[in-house]
Amino acid sequence: MSESAQPDEGALARFGEDVARLRDAVAKVIVGQDSVVEEVLICLFAGGHVLLEGAPGLGKTLLVRTLAEAMSLRFARIQFTPDLMPADIVGTQMVVEDENGRKRFELQRGPIFGQLVLADEINRATPKTQSALLEAMAEQSVTIAGKRHALQAPFFVLATENPIEMEGTYPLPEAQLDRFLFKVLVPNPDEDTLVAILHRTTGLVSETVPVVLDAARILEQRELVRSVQVASPIARYVARFVRMSDPTGDAAASAARSWLRYGAGVRGAQSVLLAAKVVALMNGRAHVSLPDVQRVLLPALRHRLIPNFEADADGVSTDKILAKLIEEVPTASDAVAGIAG
Repeated sequence: MSESAQPDEGALARFGEDVARLRDAVAKVIVGQDSVVEEVLICLFAGGHVLLEGAPGLGKTLLVRTLAEAMSLRFARIQFTPDLMPADIVGTQMVVEDENGRKRFELQRGPIFGQLVLADEINRATPKTQSALLEAMAEQSVTIAGKRHALQAPFFVLATENPIEMEGTYPLPEAQLDRFLFKVLVPNPDEDTLVAILHRTTGLVSETVPVVLDAARILEQRELVRSVQVASPIARYVARFVRMSDPTGDAAASAARSWLRYGAGVRGAQSVLLAAKVVALMNGRAHVSLPDVQRVLLPALRHRLIPNFEADADGVSTDKILAKLIEEVPTASDAVAGIAG
């Protein structure tokens, strides 16, 4: 489908059915976490990667594995540790001996050659090892012994980090954080959800995850996402929002000047608009509205803003800063007035 061809009603209906089937498949195993599941699915269809932050035991790994089963994608898990080396991720050339005694090099592929890759506790590995994952995320390929190897599409990385674990961690550099389309916060379950989890996980019966989509269908729907229409005022709103998040710019919002050292950049604006296209399709529309954009501002930008000393000292989170920016930006723009649906 070309970018100029607007999705028809049939395409919109098929997209909605695919999303519903995936949600139902995940719900057979995962209790609650509806917002988390939705944001992960947004990234999946947008073609981006996800950084999941939450305490241990909240089902992050189970969610990733369930998605892989529901889409019949090759699943791989990488447990990041301080002694993990880049070759442990991408693979290496091994010397092997054939039946005639001749030695030759043979490629031993690493877990990064999976299609749905779980990078568990990514901030526990050294920057050198993290950079190996960065290349794969950015280029959809890896380099082994000077030779480039393309990764099979769809290639989807879900990385987890534990906000509690501080000792022995290496904070992700801004360049790598920027490669994640979303940073998704996984909350602790409420009492009713926890009761449901206990019943489901301590009994004899375990649910089987049905295969509801395949790789070809995911790629087809990603192409559909790209064809969603964006009106000029909506694109201008996104551009203005990102510019107003820059505390050094002439258009900086007061919240940015007060609490930010660095704001979002071009990739942040691209991520917001691409994710908003998926939200529009989820809502059965072939065009992006202002609520679609505002739905994804927090997960798409919270990891791209760098708070200053005042924000850290006052305990002001990036989510709170973004909430203040959302209040400021529309009132500073007449271009998006009335664009609500």
